[in-house]
Amino acid sequence: MIKSMTGFGRRQESWSDGTVSVEVRSVNHRFLETSIRLPKSMSGLEERFKKTIQQHCMRGRVDLTVLLQGSRGSARAVQLDVELAKQYHQALRTLQRTLKLKGSIDIGLMAGFRDIIALSEQPTDDPKLTKMVEKLGLLAVSDMAKMREKEGGLLAQDILARLDQVRECRSAVSSRAPHIAQETFDRMKQRVEKLLTDSIPDLPRLNQELALYADRCDITEELVRLDTHMIQFERALQGTEPVGKTLDFLLQEMGREVNTIGSKANDAAIRADVVRMKAELERMREQIQNVE
Repeated sequence: MIKSMTGFGRRQESWSDGTVSVEVRSVNHRFLETSIRLPKSMSGLEERFKKTIQQHCMRGRVDLTVLLQGSRGSARAVQLDVELAKQYHQALRTLQRTLKLKGSIDIGLMAGFRDIIALSEQPTDDPKLTKMVEKLGLLAVSDMAKMREKEGGLLAQDILARLDQVRECRSAVSSRAPHIAQETFDRMKQRVEKLLTDSIPDLPRLNQELALYADRCDITEELVRLDTHMIQFERALQGTEPVGKTLDFLLQEMGREVNTIGSKANDAAIRADVVRMKAELERMREQIQNVE
């Protein structure tokens, strides 16, 4: 069954007098993109985590973050973002000039912006702590992958239900299609006869031309191709390989056939079914955007 590109996993354990937690988030992306945020002392785990993510995911943006809080095995450090402070100062000066405000832009005001001065944990190098982070990271990635699979199953159910709606509309169009050509022929013949009254120059030739015109309204080929695309779509949906791009392509082809049916069939009932099919295909397209 298909997988979603959206997932989340989190594992946490106590360490010393604090906690160690690893969070993994996955969202939509055209390709596989990973972002690993680790303490410097654990940078050696980055490749290990990337390879594990690649084993579970083929597409999506995956962010893995390690959080260490309150551990005695860590030292605190003050981080100062000077460039951001300059931008804040310049923005405040511009605001002061524009609104003609009084007052001074001093250190007390600047210190109030929490993202300028931040306190961070700087863990010391501890092999046991690194081993724990590795274990938690692998478990969090596994949880994220399971969530992607579960959500993929729910997406598949919804998409299949909408595909059934398209099939119902297609069946209604198919039952109506055989009458279109004859009705078009009769309607055009009546109009021509009304215009020409008794001066029809060549009735056999007229009937031939009208038959050719009516044949242009035949939608049999489009219905057959639509059936083929829906069969391929359902097979791909029930497969185990990443098929998001394949499903998106098949949806485009299905939409093309439905549009052609609507333009060729000059019939109110068929056009109503075409509108319903296009609406369902668009909803399916929105869901497919989240399929791996």
